[in-house]
Amino acid sequence: MKIELIAYTPTASGVCCDAAAICTASENGYRSLQHSLASGHESVLEHAVFTFRVEGVSRVTLAQLTRHRLASFSVQSQRYVRLKDPELVIPETIRSSDFSAEAESSMRYMMNLYQRMVAAGIPAEDARYVTPQAVPTSLIVTMNARELRHFFSLRCCNRAQWEIRQLADEMLKLCRKAAPTLFENAGPGCIRGNCPEKRSCGKPRARSDWD
Repeated sequence: MKIELIAYTPTASGVCCDAAAICTASENGYRSLQHSLASGHESVLEHAVFTFRVEGVSRVTLAQLTRHRLASFSVQSQRYVRLKDPELVIPETIRSSDFSAEAESSMRYMMNLYQRMVAAGIPAEDARYVTPQAVPTSLIVTMNARELRHFFSLRCCNRAQWEIRQLADEMLKLCRKAAPTLFENAGPGCIRGNCPEKRSCGKPRARSDWD
């Protein structure tokens, strides 16, 4: 998995401070922003946007990621881009289990079947139906700061699946470097107080996890 922050609002924190200051007719934008965030008035964060290049995530994670609908996605096409010999994304729980060899063999068989079908003239857009969800993909995703904070609150949680949690963790690290004022307290609910989940994992995370 590879994640890059390839573009973002250059003055992200400043723009959001200005927006908060306008709302309250204040001359102290930073204080206004802190008050807005503490009060749950996060619409001022929508003025800052961040764009990431993501490579090597599975179709499983892509399906979870695109459920966050207040975002823009450009995903590598399986219709126009033929799959050659991709490095499959296989969870450690499978790799370390008694099913490891059987699972990988099954996936490789399906990928080989895909190649043979395409070589026989079956369109790639149809042959892809036999490929496993472990096939990696690449995409560009853009979210505003408000949606990113919501995304991090859900996907940086220990109860999120490992792959999308890893993705969210890396994205949060990049956001904290680019705009620390906006993402200082971003992450799962446990870093701001009590766990909001019905069943806590019992292992609260710390802000230092994203340093």
